[in-house]
Amino acid sequence: MPVQVHHLLRAADAGYLMRSSMRHIIERLMAVSEQYLDYVVDQLGCVGQVTAKKMFGGVGLYHEEFFFGLIAGDVLFFKVDDVNRPAYQEARAEPFKPYGDESYSMSYYEVPADVLEDVDKLRVWARAAVSAAERKASSSRTRKKTKTR
Repeated sequence: MPVQVHHLLRAADAGYLMRSSMRHIIERLMAVSEQYLDYVVDQLGCVGQVTAKKMFGGVGLYHEEFFFGLIAGDVLFFKVDDVNRPAYQEARAEPFKPYGDESYSMSYYEVPADVLEDVDKLRVWARAAVSAAERKASSSRTRKKTKTR
C-alpha cells in the first residue's frame, strides 16, 4: 500500500474515532435519569398526554404529534419562537446548545425550576411550547406545499 494512502486511512480512522468518541461524550452529557424523566412527565400531565421518546442520549417530548420539549442532562427545555421567547429571556433562561457554549443554539430554552415545580405556571409555559411547535409544523407544511407547486 502506498505511504500516502496508508496515512489517509489512518487519518480517516482517527477522524472516525474522534467523531465516535465525541458522540459518546455528548450522549453521556445529555443522559437523563429515569427519576427525572418520570417527574417531568408526571408534571406535564397538566397539559394532557405527553409521550417521551429517547433520542441522541436525551429525551424528546411530544404532545399529540408535536415535538415541544426535550430533556438533556436532567434539564427540561421547551420549544420557543418569537411569540414565547420573551418569557424565557425575562426569566434569564439559557438556550439549548447541544455542543457547548461555543456552539449554535436551537429553538429550545431551559424551563426555569420555579415553573417546573408549579403546575399552574408549567401548564401555561407547556401550552405555549406546544403552540410554538404547532406554528413551526404549520410553516414547514406551507413551505413544502409552495415548493411542490
